[in-house]
Amino acid sequence: MTDVLRRGRASLAFGFFAQGVAFALLVTRIPAVQDRYGVSDALLPAFLAAVPVLAGIGSVTTEQLVKRVRPSRLLRWSQPVVLLALLGVGAGGQGQVAGLAVALGVFGLAVGALDASMNMLGVSLQRSYGRSIMLSFHAAYSLGGILGASLAWAGAHWHLALWVSYLPVVAVLLPAALVGSRWYVDGDPAPGRDAHTDGGAGVGGGVAGGVVFRLLLPLCLVMTFAYIGDSTVSNWSAKYLKDVLGGSEQLATVPYNVYMVTTLAGRALGDFGVRRFGAVAVVRLGSLVAAGGFAVVAVAPGAWVGMLGFTLLGLGLCVVVPQTFAAAGRLFPGASDAAVARLNIFNYVGFLIGSPLVGALGDAWSYRGAMLVPMVLVLVTMGYARSFAPQPDRYGGGHERPRTADVGRGSNGL
Repeated sequence: MTDVLRRGRASLAFGFFAQGVAFALLVTRIPAVQDRYGVSDALLPAFLAAVPVLAGIGSVTTEQLVKRVRPSRLLRWSQPVVLLALLGVGAGGQGQVAGLAVALGVFGLAVGALDASMNMLGVSLQRSYGRSIMLSFHAAYSLGGILGASLAWAGAHWHLALWVSYLPVVAVLLPAALVGSRWYVDGDPAPGRDAHTDGGAGVGGGVAGGVVFRLLLPLCLVMTFAYIGDSTVSNWSAKYLKDVLGGSEQLATVPYNVYMVTTLAGRALGDFGVRRFGAVAVVRLGSLVAAGGFAVVAVAPGAWVGMLGFTLLGLGLCVVVPQTFAAAGRLFPGASDAAVARLNIFNYVGFLIGSPLVGALGDAWSYRGAMLVPMVLVLVTMGYARSFAPQPDRYGGGHERPRTADVGRGSNGL
């Protein structure tokens, strides 16, 4: 049983890693994609907005599919689709905008299914372990994002065609992900709860009901606020450092990398904090540190102080999203898959809101003032921290329950 869990954890971590690589390769090469296909500045926002919208549709669809298909099977086949769609984005040429639209559409739908099913397996595997391990999966995603961004930089530096940059990555990750998927572990609902009652939030009726969504709503808001903060960093950090804080063009590329590195560090250590102090304390501290980071960025007199602010942002925000998924799994142990799929939609809601919100406020008011808005939203997260309390179990040092004997069945042969 222990070996099954360990293999399941390692294979799922690799899935998170591969997704981090793929997503970073796409979003960091958007200017190259625009140039390759000749997409106008007016049309580009529509393409960029379509991806998270379709990802949300993919997540909703996954909520329905997991009633009949195990999440491991959805993950096993959605990840290759994401990788092939990434290759499709790089394979087109000038004027083939319709082909780009199809590739991005497939990418968005598959990413929604992939994100939802990955986090479903992470939540159920954490339940089987009986202690916090969710942050380690998201740390693997951050590591993949750093590698993907580095590969994208190399491709841009050497002026490589998109398909030349993408093909070797897909050729390595796709077969490795398929092989690793043989050891995915599907967990079963927590014992002692009826998955088809409102109290158990069952997929048979409870999750779609108003009562259950009202219980999930605080976590949905936290997810939205976290991704508003994250998209602010990813979309505006370079412009802010250069245009507002007077940094050089070369220095302006550094904040996002610093943010990703500190995100990786925080997530690598975060599970130990949850085990020692509990999820509520970790989320409160992370929210406070992130809000402090936005405050430092807003008042920074120069580029290097601004860099300190982005460092704090990475350390603070990194713990919120993984713990939000974990909290949804604890809140609805009888139907954690459906709860995670519903919660995952608000990942994309925050992404869609964050960048336009900061841009509009920056143009109408000031970019320094605009940074105060995500700061306030992150502080609001502290008010919802009690939603992260274990119910009824408490993961962590001094509070661990025995490991669950039934870990579900692996995905061999799927």
